[in-house]
Amino acid sequence: MRNIKFIVIHCTATQPNVKLENIQKYWKEVRGWKDVPGYHYVFKTNGEFVKLLDENKNSNGVYQHNSECINLSYIGGIDAKGNPKDTRTRLQETTMFNKIVELTEKYPQAKVVGHRDFAGVKKACPSFDVKTWLANYTPDLDLAA
Repeated sequence: MRNIKFIVIHCTATQPNVKLENIQKYWKEVRGWKDVPGYHYVFKTNGEFVKLLDENKNSNGVYQHNSECINLSYIGGIDAKGNPKDTRTRLQETTMFNKIVELTEKYPQAKVVGHRDFAGVKKACPSFDVKTWLANYTPDLDLAA
């Protein structure tokens, strides 16, 4: 069993309308990741999340930390010019928040952080400050089901 120390929030650094299949194709054809995805869970703009990998396996989320992370990502994270931007829909936020709650109950010792919060990471991912978002997030009662 893996020792999970971090629940890491990512963005795909794509436009929000990119299809998950295209992201997976990029991982295989450009990054060379044949059987291991970048994340355990991906959140689509409609709020649906897709499990890409069992939590007991390492994903390619945070270089040199993959063995101790559960990686979650929303599709999006850049504006039309390719600049970092929090493009999450309210549905993505809601399902992401609910999944974080579930994972923190399962891994109570894990710290919830953004990819950019790791030392040496020189990217804006996930294009928002995770700690601030979690401190200020208010669930929509009609979406939280």
